[in-house]
Amino acid sequence: MRFGLRTKFWLIVLVAVLLCLVVGFAGWRQQSAGVDRLLQISGQAIHEASLQSEQRRALAIAEMIAEATINPFYYFDLALIGEAAHSALQQPEVAYVLIYDADGRIVHDGSADIPRFGQRMGDALATEAIAASEAIIQMAPEQGIIDAAVPMHLGQERIGGIRVGISMSAPLVFEQQAQAAVERSARSLQKRMLTIAAGLSAGLLALVLLTAWLISRGLVRPIRRLAHAAQQLGQGNYLVEWTLSARQDEIGDLEAAFVQMSENVGQHDRDIRRLAYGDALTGLPNRAAFREILNTRVQVAERGELQLALLFVDLDDFKRINDTMGHDAGDEVLVQFGTRMRIAIDAVGLGRGEMARFGGDEFVVLMSGERVRERAARLAQGILAELSRPIIVDERSIVLAASIGITLYPDDADTPAALLKNADIAMYRAKLDGKNCWRFYTRDMDLAVERQMQLEQDLRLALEREELSVFYQPIYSLENGTIVGAEALLRWEHPQRGDISPELFITVAEQTGQIDALGEFVLRTACLDATTWPQPVHGPALFVSVNVSARQLQHGQLPIMVEDQLRRSRLAPRRLHLELTETAMYSNESEAIATCTRLRGHGVKIWLDDFGTGFSGLSHLRRVPVDGVKIDRSFVADLLDDPDDMALTSAIIAMAHSLGITVTAEGVETEGQYEALRARGCDCAQGYWLGRPMRSTALAALCEEPAPVRPSD
Repeated sequence: MRFGLRTKFWLIVLVAVLLCLVVGFAGWRQQSAGVDRLLQISGQAIHEASLQSEQRRALAIAEMIAEATINPFYYFDLALIGEAAHSALQQPEVAYVLIYDADGRIVHDGSADIPRFGQRMGDALATEAIAASEAIIQMAPEQGIIDAAVPMHLGQERIGGIRVGISMSAPLVFEQQAQAAVERSARSLQKRMLTIAAGLSAGLLALVLLTAWLISRGLVRPIRRLAHAAQQLGQGNYLVEWTLSARQDEIGDLEAAFVQMSENVGQHDRDIRRLAYGDALTGLPNRAAFREILNTRVQVAERGELQLALLFVDLDDFKRINDTMGHDAGDEVLVQFGTRMRIAIDAVGLGRGEMARFGGDEFVVLMSGERVRERAARLAQGILAELSRPIIVDERSIVLAASIGITLYPDDADTPAALLKNADIAMYRAKLDGKNCWRFYTRDMDLAVERQMQLEQDLRLALEREELSVFYQPIYSLENGTIVGAEALLRWEHPQRGDISPELFITVAEQTGQIDALGEFVLRTACLDATTWPQPVHGPALFVSVNVSARQLQHGQLPIMVEDQLRRSRLAPRRLHLELTETAMYSNESEAIATCTRLRGHGVKIWLDDFGTGFSGLSHLRRVPVDGVKIDRSFVADLLDDPDDMALTSAIIAMAHSLGITVTAEGVETEGQYEALRARGCDCAQGYWLGRPMRSTALAALCEEPAPVRPSD
């Protein structure tokens, strides 16, 4: 329930009136209580005065009878005693007169035949009366009697006494009449005061209501009009008809300012909405617009029991395009990619308005109707097919790939937020499965995400729990077959899951930023272990190569960290080789060149890892300061079967040697690969055929063997 300003105002007035009424009622109650208390006190005073009067009267009658009968009593003159007693009985309210001897036996009771003559008094008041040595007053409330007892003495001897009983019935009637008269007067006065108070309250209430009505009409009503207009503006209705009043006060100024504001806001809204729901680059709906579309379609699907399919499309390795070709070229790629997606959508027959750029290189497509699963699969295939055709940007041909996640309504989820989450999870699954593919969402993917999160948490504790270790794969010289160095490889032995693949946890470390701590750990361990390896009698000392991530290179702290570890381990700088990937080297080429130049100035060797898989060429090698390159294992694997790989490998070796750069081949698995590389002048090689990754102690023992290279067991 909403309370407006007018309601609140009238509530305040009502509360004020009620408060006044409560105060008046409380005053009236207090006055009534005072009157009742006054009547009670007056009644008690009348009763006490009447009681005292009757007590004095009873005592006076008893004393009078005692004086009149003391001599007749001594001479036992019953006639005179009877006259005195009978005379007293004739007075109003006298209930009894008892004349008794010293033993409490009745001598006379004022009657003619004295029926109780000689009987001992046995009532409740008799004991006190007989024993009294002076006049006493006693009460018998249950009979309504005041009993006055006066002893009779002859000299020092008590010869008897007189008891006179006065009835309280007549005085009580008098008390009630007096109390009623007092109460009538008090109630009449109270009624007059109540009438006056009621009149004053009614006048005050009328004044308050009149004032409240005037304030409401002059202030609250205009404010309500403004509030209604503001509500219409808040709902997007900027064409509110507003009639200005003729008021010349502050309310009139406020109304005029409000009309001007509504016109300005309406104009700004029209300008903003053109930008808020459209993507400036591709012209497609943006994230906000798509969320509204998705919410609407889900509501329609709920009412009509329709099916929906949501596709989440993310370009693979798009950052490489921005890093190597510039953001302008990347924007052009996104524009052409949007056009390609529209072609694929039109081919499936979805109609327009179902596609949006969700952000960066992420696009979403929403489709509805029948057989959405089948149509979504065909659309995903069509998008990947469109991307297989090169995109021409700045006269350069670029082939894109994308990972697509698909989720269905209502099979997978029934809310827009859950659909977006599921599609994102499915897209991530497609990337893990090798990219350039599409995957439907399954509930097992949620478990995979949970396992991924658990892996991140476990990795954060792996260093503290000493679960990580460094292994070394030997690198052999192809000229003489001897070990010349080793590559440091990080290994993780999980206490519950066993050995975890480096490809899995290294990716997690790069995504979560833990690669910095892992890289420092590997560098520190490798430098310390290398100092323990035996050195050959002839030839240079064995080197250790350590992989450096792009994140470590970007932070700018790599030279400081390397210098610190070399100083701590006392390893000769020439024995440390740092391996950087082409992506890391060329993503920020100027900074990478500065860092590598500084490291080489200290004697550290720089190698370019996975050479041939990126965009590098002779022009890049001439600009960057590197001492060696590593031919990627993908070229070595098909070296003997694919002439193109053989030609490319030979070209890399020749190109590197022309610049004075050492060449090492990775992934040597057979003797034939080994011999082919040696025949083409490759300098070094490593692989399972030559030696598997091993601990530092095992590598030290292997270095002491005099035999030339041979296949590993």
